[in-house]
Amino acid sequence: MREAAFVKQNKNKWLKFENELQNYKTIAPEIISALYLEITDDLSYAKTFYSGSNTVAYLNQIASSAHQKIYSNKKESGNAFYNFYVKDFPLFFYKHQRQLLLSFLIFSTFVIVGIFSAASDGTFVRAILGDGYVNMTLENISNNDPMAVYKKMGQIDMFLGITINNIKVSLMAYTLGIIGGLGTALVLMQNAIMLGSFQYFFYQNGLLWESARTIWIHGTIEISVIIVAGCAGLVLGKAILFPGTYTRLTSFIAGIKNGLKIVMSTIPFFIIAGFLEGFVTRITEMPDWLAILIITISLITILFYYVYYPIYLYKKQQPNAAEKLH
Repeated sequence: MREAAFVKQNKNKWLKFENELQNYKTIAPEIISALYLEITDDLSYAKTFYSGSNTVAYLNQIASSAHQKIYSNKKESGNAFYNFYVKDFPLFFYKHQRQLLLSFLIFSTFVIVGIFSAASDGTFVRAILGDGYVNMTLENISNNDPMAVYKKMGQIDMFLGITINNIKVSLMAYTLGIIGGLGTALVLMQNAIMLGSFQYFFYQNGLLWESARTIWIHGTIEISVIIVAGCAGLVLGKAILFPGTYTRLTSFIAGIKNGLKIVMSTIPFFIIAGFLEGFVTRITEMPDWLAILIITISLITILFYYVYYPIYLYKKQQPNAAEKLH
């Protein structure tokens, strides 16, 4: 589409949106948020096809003004915790689905690398997991209790230790995004290779199902939110490498804030994963159907919150935004 046609098609919408911003306090926050997403989508399109034009500068000015009013000046009503996790964050996260997909693809690729490496080199598993862990697990297998490692530590100590460690990994995946996302990719790679070699080790010993139905009770949420934390780091890395029409400093600051929001969203899930690992995974004698049920519910919850719900909220706001603009 030619720039003139693009401007003609959207000009009235942009002008009305500017007018709405003048009275934003009298309009429902979700309506303003939806309008803001429309403007940023138009800005993204303009930057792609009309880079450096007056249209880009104009839309950038509107988007910046809207961002300040929505995220800096508005007063939160009701429960801030509820608003963040149920309303604000999911709608905000809609814009970062590509980084989430990229994080997932990086992680999945290196899981396969871990499996292939463990299958190709008999010493690889020991190099990754350590001789101590491998020898302990082999001893547990010989004692007919291959998952005994989850029973050796006290429940509360294990819950707290695992939760804190997972949050540290999450923060590391996020903060290392400052290296253009390369540090984040490295954290994802390390954890993915470890997971791949870990699962192959149990497969090699004829215990793939036994390990999977036990480990993934907590691992479904734990691994999923590590991938989400990787998304936060990639968001930060993208803000540094591709500032668009913003100054690199402005884009960098926005990237820090956006990535931090994503990391904050993972904390409740890491607590749940820690609880499952500390109190539930150790029950290795539970029936298969119960383990499968817990794993299934965990997976559906993650996919709902980070994939389906953001898309649902975004699409839900579009008719309301359209009515308001027209």
